[in-house]
Amino acid sequence: MKLKRTMLLALALFVIPLAISVATHTPAAATWQTASHAPTGLAPDPAIVREPVVQVYAARTFGWRGAFGVHSWIIVKREGAADFTRYDVVGWSGPPFVHRNYATPDAEWYGSRPNLLVDRRGEGVETLIDQVEAAVESYPFNDRYQTWPGPNSNTFIAHVGRSVPELRLDLPANAIGKDYQPLSAALGRAPSGTGVQASLFGVLGIIVAPEEGLEINVLGLSLGVDVAEPALRLPGLGRVGTANPPH
Repeated sequence: MKLKRTMLLALALFVIPLAISVATHTPAAATWQTASHAPTGLAPDPAIVREPVVQVYAARTFGWRGAFGVHSWIIVKREGAADFTRYDVVGWSGPPFVHRNYATPDAEWYGSRPNLLVDRRGEGVETLIDQVEAAVESYPFNDRYQTWPGPNSNTFIAHVGRSVPELRLDLPANAIGKDYQPLSAALGRAPSGTGVQASLFGVLGIIVAPEEGLEINVLGLSLGVDVAEPALRLPGLGRVGTANPPH
């Protein structure tokens, strides 16, 4: 009886947040052809901010999928550069799937305003940009894309985070695909690079890390608790609790 209750509680912890997310999500009325890609002002103006910058964003995916997950991307600007370079993985283009300057650096993602996850500027950032660009080049799934359980856009950004732990990238729990790892890397770094992760193809796993806290992944849905910045990490809803300021 106790085991049954425990299993029901665990199921409820995964299902209830996801049901709330589905019930409260309102997809954009626009079609994907007409949905907004307007700049949000989250990225600094390169004409004013001359120092090097690295930023990571995540925004709800388009349509009904937005109830379940987010799309993430990274932008970089070297010192004195006139423009940002943006790196995304998008799944409808065919290989290679990593795209450079797919959209405006800080644009809405098909009508969804992004959240800023990482904001690094100034001293030492040129070195970070070197490492980010090397990670982009080393992404192992540039010829493959699968919405669930990955590899997808979040798998790509998680790869960058693992490769450049100085970013301290904390992808939200609803970044489905961030936990996708091949069997050869079933045990390794967490996406933030600050702890450890065990993952079986992104459908079953666990993370223990200073940035993510404790997070369990079942069928691509993540549930956990952030201890350093107290909050729950919930399927569909993402982070619920204290805000996690961009690093």
